[in-house]
Amino acid sequence: MKTLPELFSNNQKWRVEIEKQHPGFFEALGKQQSPEFLWIGCADSRVPANEVVGLMPGELFVHRNVANLVNHTDLNLLSVLQFAVDVLKVKHIMVVGHYGCGGVKASMEDVPLGLIDNWLRQVRELYLRNRKNLAGLPDDQARLDKMCELNVARQVINVSNTTVVQEAWRRDQELTVHGWIYGIGDGVLQDLDIQIQGNQELRTLENNEYDSCSG
Repeated sequence: MKTLPELFSNNQKWRVEIEKQHPGFFEALGKQQSPEFLWIGCADSRVPANEVVGLMPGELFVHRNVANLVNHTDLNLLSVLQFAVDVLKVKHIMVVGHYGCGGVKASMEDVPLGLIDNWLRQVRELYLRNRKNLAGLPDDQARLDKMCELNVARQVINVSNTTVVQEAWRRDQELTVHGWIYGIGDGVLQDLDIQIQGNQELRTLENNEYDSCSG
């Protein structure tokens, strides 16, 4: 088990190694950040955003929460989104789920968990709407995998419908919303072939939500 002093020791080793590989890195980083990407992902500790895509600090703006949800009442997420789009001018927003997501799994089970049930309510409703189609899949693992993909698609729709993204498209700002999913068991990041650059593509995704993902 790691101890707190070890974390500080690891930080020192990491800092020295980064500076060795990229002289002046932290001095330059302290002056500005100019990422082109916003990652909206799950809080799961097994999904380290920067490392998954091989980007350095300053190259990826990140927001994480349980089950990578986009709720229109979540001022934390909306503030991150607004800063990323209006100030940093990111060009790509990636909603990134992962297979085996505990939040999605909990939403498929009729077992009360307490406070988090309120947070996961929209995923539960998504499951109930698609339960009949999901029943046709071969086993529980396939159903969970599909639900993780459907949740990504739903959150892409939610991001795209925010006032922040709608206003950006209205002023013709270059901005694309993507749906991706990560496999914890193999480390593979997959594009679910969801790319939304405007309202026409958004409406198509809304009309075909269940069939929008592979699996």
